[in-house]
Amino acid sequence: MGMLKNILHVDDDPDIREIALIALETVSGFSVVQCSSGQEALNCVEEVQPDLILLDVMMPDMDGEQTFQSIQKIKGFDSTPVIFVTAKAHEEAISALLQKGAAGVVTKPFDPMTLGEQVQAIWTRTRAERQP
Repeated sequence: MGMLKNILHVDDDPDIREIALIALETVSGFSVVQCSSGQEALNCVEEVQPDLILLDVMMPDMDGEQTFQSIQKIKGFDSTPVIFVTAKAHEEAISALLQKGAAGVVTKPFDPMTLGEQVQAIWTRTRAERQP
């Protein structure tokens, strides 16, 4: 595990996916694979081998938290950092997600020019915390 390169981004909203793709690939130079549902993310996570997962909280069928719990059960992904993306920016919602094991929380609407920096900062902090 060296630098942050591969990000799996899961969001059911095509407009958000498009903005995030520009923010993360074009602006910040990450390699991004996008999924439009939790189930799709579960189907492709092993193939993608993401360094980090950016996960929308509010999705139909399987929400972000259920997706997160399911991904953690897949061998080798129990410690992959997950950053939740949510429109619920109040403290209780954010701290609840962090208590469930999220590496961080990004609130919507996010700034496409700084999203990559936010993600990188959370990644760096998470790695520092996990060093023995």
